Amino acid sequence: MSRSLSRRSFLEASLFTGASSLLASRLAFADAPTEARFVFVLLRGALDGLSAVPPVGDPAYAGLRGQIALAKSGDDAALPLDSTFAMHPALKFLHASYAAKELAVLHAVASPYRERSHFDGQNVLENGGVVPHGLNSGWINRAIDALPAAARGAGGVALGANVPLAMRGPAVVASWSPTKIAALDDDTMARITDLYSGDALLSRRLAEALESDAIANEALAAANAEGDEAMMGDGDNVVVRDQEQRRRGGARFLETARAAAGFLRREDGPRVAMFDTSGWDTHANEGGAQGQLALRLRALDGALASLKESLGPAWRHTVILVATEFGRTAAINGTRGTDHGTGAAAFLLGGAVAGGRVLADWPGLSRSALYEGRDLRPTRDLRSVMKGVLRDHLLVPASVLDSTVFPGSSAARATDGLIRG
Repeated sequence: MSRSLSRRSFLEASLFTGASSLLASRLAFADAPTEARFVFVLLRGALDGLSAVPPVGDPAYAGLRGQIALAKSGDDAALPLDSTFAMHPALKFLHASYAAKELAVLHAVASPYRERSHFDGQNVLENGGVVPHGLNSGWINRAIDALPAAARGAGGVALGANVPLAMRGPAVVASWSPTKIAALDDDTMARITDLYSGDALLSRRLAEALESDAIANEALAAANAEGDEAMMGDGDNVVVRDQEQRRRGGARFLETARAAAGFLRREDGPRVAMFDTSGWDTHANEGGAQGQLALRLRALDGALASLKESLGPAWRHTVILVATEFGRTAAINGTRGTDHGTGAAAFLLGGAVAGGRVLADWPGLSRSALYEGRDLRPTRDLRSVMKGVLRDHLLVPASVLDSTVFPGSSAARATDGLIRG
């Protein structure tokens, strides 16, 4: 059950267009018995995990990747993780988080889906089942519904234009969306408030929607007051200004991350949030250390850095899962890009993460090791990671995870040791 909220200007405009469903919205806040926060970031379009986390120590890597292969040393070299894996040089904050043991890198992971349709792949990843369109609700919503009553009352929040499938279902969640619609003046807003004052339900819904907007705006104002900067830590606190993020198309993503932090850091706020970003479908001119993928990775890195900065003390209780619907082909194609693949990379980030390691049962990139002769072979079910986080961080019962949150997933055992003791 989603209850849609938006920024004040969007709400005000909706009053004039008859969007009464917006007025019927409500963000439910309640005391939660746990300090644990969880954020799911979905990268729509299939992130190239072999570029984000290149296996530079695999002997087949450089030959398969050709012009987009990342170097082990020299200018724009990949950032080392261990003897096999490195990280794209655009991911400086994530690399610093790995060194601080606040990031676990997951490689050769996948949902149960084995075809290569974006829509179907995203649907399986979000519904938590085994086939596209097999479920009408999402795994995050069902997990919220399985929490103790007090925690479930706090609900969750989806940040974006629509409530994604992963957040739909029986549990109450809210949504917030950034908008560029001009705000109404105070006099007009006062008239609207008076208009609805005679209806107790609509008046209450309006007040609650504006309160949620105030939460998000407070977070954005606080970030702007600190110099309108997104912190990207590389061990030396490298700073990338929002002007750069805007020029690279990451401003909206950065704003969404900051708004998410505004909700999550409140003591009486939701404990679960989700937002997404698109544009990861790099069929042509993907680039290596520089190029279109590098720009997107830099925007992602900056948004995650800002999320940490904006969460403040709540960071130590936070786990962020960054995942995509599937990976991309092991070999570069004829247009210097990569096509839809299978095995992917994911990130588990946060102060509550037992990080500083790459979790990968690495299958290798030799011709005989590739899935269907073209893709990184998945060796870990992404649901196992999700289960480990939900069980050990949000304390969702294991029996509920197998039967309700991820139906038919008993073979995908929860990954142990993902959360700090």
